[in-house]
Parts: sequence; structure tokens; C-alpha cells
Amino acid sequence: MTKHSSHPAAIPNPALLSLETLIGEWKSVGTHPSLPGKTLHGQASFQWIEGGAFLSWHSSVQQEGFPSGVAIFGSDDATGEYFMLYFDERTVSRKYQVSVQGRVVRWWRETPNFSQRYTWTLADDGNTIIGQGELSRDGKSWEKDLDLTYTRVK
Repeated sequence: MTKHSSHPAAIPNPALLSLETLIGEWKSVGTHPSLPGKTLHGQASFQWIEGGAFLSWHSSVQQEGFPSGVAIFGSDDATGEYFMLYFDERTVSRKYQVSVQGRVVRWWRETPNFSQRYTWTLADDGNTIIGQGELSRDGKSWEKDLDLTYTRVK
């Protein structure tokens, strides 16, 4: 992690080191149930901000109706929890719970009318992420959502 701020708290957050393998530029390809047979293309980037106190994620899919977004990952050292704050060009703003277990990162939110869950599985070589999404409109039944495979840009 590199320091980009002169603030004393702009230092590496030890809890986020488990996400270090995400740092860099990625291209993505994937599918969405609303567009059967269509391959979606996009890009993403992850970088430390405030010297590693937080991790930022910028993402976009080059398809009408799929918003570009930005997210910030942080943690709570007292509870051991991770969080992601998300915002996109539609002005959608959401808070997700996050878990990190080995090479699997999960994030989710549960609300009465629109819940989401997503899983990223990182390949052993650290250059591929398999992303699988699901959503629920009633809090009970789940359906497929956006699936993306990320490949590290070298």
C-alpha cells in the first residue's frame, strides 16, 4: 500500500489486507437474465485510498441500462465486520455487508422489496474473479442477476 495523503490516519487498514489481491485494473465479460444470449463487456478497477485506510472499486458495463458505479470498502475493528458503500450514476446509494473467507468475497443487502447478494471467487493465480449475482424482490425467493468474470489487465 502506498501513502497518498499527509493525514496521520492515511495508513494501511490491517483488516482490509485480505482484499489486496483485487488491486489493479480488470476487464469483465458476463451475462444478465434480462438479455439472454448477449455477452456483456465492462471494466473495473480497485485501488487503495487514503493510504490503504479504505479500498475503492470503480465499475462499468458497456451496455445501456447498466450503470457505472463506485464503491468504498471499510471495516469495523471491534466487530470484525466489513462493509461496502455503493453509489452509481442513477444516484442509487446502498450499504452492503461484506465477508471475506480465503479467496471468496461475498457482499449482500437485505431490504423488504429488493435484496441482493453477490459472490466473487478469486482464482488461485489471482488474475481471474468469477462473479455471480442474485436478487430477491420479496425477501424469500432468489433469482439470477448479473454474472461477470473479471480478468486482470496486465
